[in-house]
Amino acid sequence: MELSEKRGVENNGFVQNEAFEDKETDTSSQGEMPEKCSVDVDPFAVEETVLKPYAGMPKEVLLQFSNQARYRVTREILFWLIIAGSIALVCATIAIIALSPKCLDWWQASPIYQIYPRSFKDSNMDGNGDLKGIQEKLDHITYLNIKTIWITSFLKSPLKDLGYGAEDFYDIDPTFGCMKDFENLLVAIHDKGLKVIMDFIPNHTSDKHRWFQLSRNRTGKYTDYYIWQDCTQAGGSVTPPNNWVSVFGGSSWQFDDVRKQCYLHQFGKEQPDLNFRNPAVQQEIHDIIKFWLSKGVDGFSFSTVKFLLEATHLRDEPPVNKPPSGGSSTAYSQLYHDYTTTQVGLHDIIRGFRHTMNEFSREPGRYRFMGSNDDEKEDIEATMMYYGTTFIQEADFPFNFNLINVENLSGNSIFEAVDSWMKNMPAGKWPNWAVGSPNAARISTRIGKEYINVMNMLLLTLPGTPVTYYGEEIGMENIASGNVTLPEKSPMQWDGNVNAGFTEGNSSWLPVNSNYQSVNVEIQSTLANSTLSLYRALTSLRNDELPLNRGWMCHIWNDSNVFVYTRELDGLDRVFMMVLNFGQESAIDLKTRVPNLPCEAVVRLSTHFNKAGTVVTTKLIKTEMGEGLVLEYKTAKPVHTMEAFQGKCFVAEKACYSKALNLLYAPC
Repeated sequence: MELSEKRGVENNGFVQNEAFEDKETDTSSQGEMPEKCSVDVDPFAVEETVLKPYAGMPKEVLLQFSNQARYRVTREILFWLIIAGSIALVCATIAIIALSPKCLDWWQASPIYQIYPRSFKDSNMDGNGDLKGIQEKLDHITYLNIKTIWITSFLKSPLKDLGYGAEDFYDIDPTFGCMKDFENLLVAIHDKGLKVIMDFIPNHTSDKHRWFQLSRNRTGKYTDYYIWQDCTQAGGSVTPPNNWVSVFGGSSWQFDDVRKQCYLHQFGKEQPDLNFRNPAVQQEIHDIIKFWLSKGVDGFSFSTVKFLLEATHLRDEPPVNKPPSGGSSTAYSQLYHDYTTTQVGLHDIIRGFRHTMNEFSREPGRYRFMGSNDDEKEDIEATMMYYGTTFIQEADFPFNFNLINVENLSGNSIFEAVDSWMKNMPAGKWPNWAVGSPNAARISTRIGKEYINVMNMLLLTLPGTPVTYYGEEIGMENIASGNVTLPEKSPMQWDGNVNAGFTEGNSSWLPVNSNYQSVNVEIQSTLANSTLSLYRALTSLRNDELPLNRGWMCHIWNDSNVFVYTRELDGLDRVFMMVLNFGQESAIDLKTRVPNLPCEAVVRLSTHFNKAGTVVTTKLIKTEMGEGLVLEYKTAKPVHTMEAFQGKCFVAEKACYSKALNLLYAPC
């Protein structure tokens, strides 16, 4: 074959020609050419050999080529480009992390919806709302653009104080279902991307609790689980150790026939106070917290915590006014509670609660919220202490009842309620607002139904976390009741059917408000100008607009009628201005009060629905009684940068917006 004639070398199946010179053959100097031998070969039996350049190139040849300048320089350039690109990516990542503002936690980013479970939805026709009923109505929560549910007390209890004295901290009251119902509810809540907070009252138990029964019999470690003191008995009557009175009135001491001593109860006599100076009691509470967190609860609202400790010296508390000769104080308001509330060591206990909760917050994306729920009407500084200090965290926030406690509604009183919280709140902390609760008359009853929409507008446009009590999104009113704690707890009004769709049974535990056929979820969801539609529009606006979500708030003006403020964000030229009327018809010139304010602004939302989308002149903005406007305008000079408004602006989680990169950054 010709392969041998050309001195070819076979290498791994390829043919490579050795370097040789193809010399011309001088036929004249050669002898007679030998005859070629021909062999008959089937052309299909031998595969034609294809020569490929550099195929099977030996190592020595590869090195010869790789050392050439054009290959070496190219290779080095690519190497250093990869190194430089990697360093740039690392630096960019570090810069983004360093400059990115703190993301809002779940309890900051969404309103909280507070549910009184016995009145929300009945699933088994017994007339009592229950956990399955809440699960049935989760779509209503998502419809409102709300991501967090706060369920008030549902633990096993004799229900002497509407469930606020637990008989068993580890079980569900049969009125609301069973533990399996609660576990199913948790799964359903989390499947919808929602979070759940539960009430926890650690100060006291029910007198039916196993601990109390063991304590009254002086059984082992339980002997000192409660606060016991000797009482003086004379003539069949009991003289208590001191003049302390309960929140509900009358002496805080109750004689126990079994133990032959008095026990302390700062609330009802069926709710004995736990002894938090006993380390074993504190450990019991920590174990309870761990139990519910391990179930999947996302946070707690700790109630009545200011009562956890009492002075050990048992001195009489000083009276507010000197009582009549021979008389004694029987009403809670008649004494200064210097020895029964907010004692030294209280905040150490609360920090212990926080530490236990932090153990469960280490899971990625599972931060556990902690709120404190004590209404300190006269002592705003005591309330602020529940935030903790700069270096030691306690509650994420103490619940704010300033707007609920407003008396003599006006633009001035609303400003004072807002300003009081903002000025006293520690730097870097997060505010919150509520306009309704299970222990306060509903908005429509407390201040008038003409103000329900403007109050919801205030709630959802202030900085911080808004808290909505069930039914306020449709403007429910109190029912008539002789029990002062029940009128604001009437069943939720779902539709115009019998019992307002709350139950399919014959009756409900409390009567439904007589206005349920016109004030209910079903009918208001079909009306564009309803309280429910406005509420939903406000939550959507709050979620969509960064200035309302985490921007600056600047106080512009207040008088007897209106309260005006702006929400704005560094880097955005879009500003929202709220003009809220809590008095009578008003006309205000904002152009003269705010330098560089544009002559016109667009009405983004209004409690008078036909005004949305219209343009108003800032020289003269008119509002009627109970009317609220969310105005939008553009400016290169936001209010918080103006010298005239220094000291009147507030921001919690500061961030700036980059229009070019479409992201938030900090510092700025």
